[in-house]
Amino acid sequence: MCTVTFIPAGEKIFLVSNRDEKHWRSPAVSPQPYDFPSGKIYFPKDADAGGTWFAVHENGNAIVLLNGGFKAHVPQPPYRMSRGLVTVELIQVNHPFDRFRSINLENIEPFTLVLWENEELFECRWDGERKHSKQLDKTAPQIWSSVTLYSEEVIMKRQTWFEDWLKSRSVISLDDVLNFHRFTGDGDDHNDLLINRNGKVFTVSITGVGLSATAAHIKYLDLLTNQLFLQDIALLKEPATHL
Repeated sequence: MCTVTFIPAGEKIFLVSNRDEKHWRSPAVSPQPYDFPSGKIYFPKDADAGGTWFAVHENGNAIVLLNGGFKAHVPQPPYRMSRGLVTVELIQVNHPFDRFRSINLENIEPFTLVLWENEELFECRWDGERKHSKQLDKTAPQIWSSVTLYSEEVIMKRQTWFEDWLKSRSVISLDDVLNFHRFTGDGDDHNDLLINRNGKVFTVSITGVGLSATAAHIKYLDLLTNQLFLQDIALLKEPATHL
């Protein structure tokens, strides 16, 4: 939930996320299908709060969560709901972008969402007081780094790594992007894409999806157990319900 990339690749797009967490958090449940009124949603589940940072709906929509809005904030718990549960609530509906603009986020910790909806790309931010949302260029690769963990200088350095890596690739696969998320950096365990800050905060998993108009392929690497989970999804051309 703390480093996210979006990459268009021909008739597919790739969304990949590193989850950086504190050492005391319980291990997450690997991606599973869950039934909702609008259809099946596939996501890894946070074992503590029950939400998620990465979800793919069988209607082809996908959503990824990062902690923080535009700048680092001081947490002020208790919060009314976890950000991961907000993510689940939004991906349930057929138009999550519209739902974000209407949902009540009072007393929710700041967050950023990357949203793939109806083959369009959106960014939604909650800064703790106001919502900010916009449509992005779906033909342009993007990288986000959580403002709660990384300084502006480090975020810009990661942007440079991303741009340089893209220039070095003529063809990109989902495995290529997963490897970028796993191995990119300059040897600084605090700020490489895979982090380990003295065992107190570290990257626990990498989740990625390759999405086309008809199918989704999810890969989830649990770095705590070194296990790889795969999930292939045949997407529905029409949503199950009109929510």
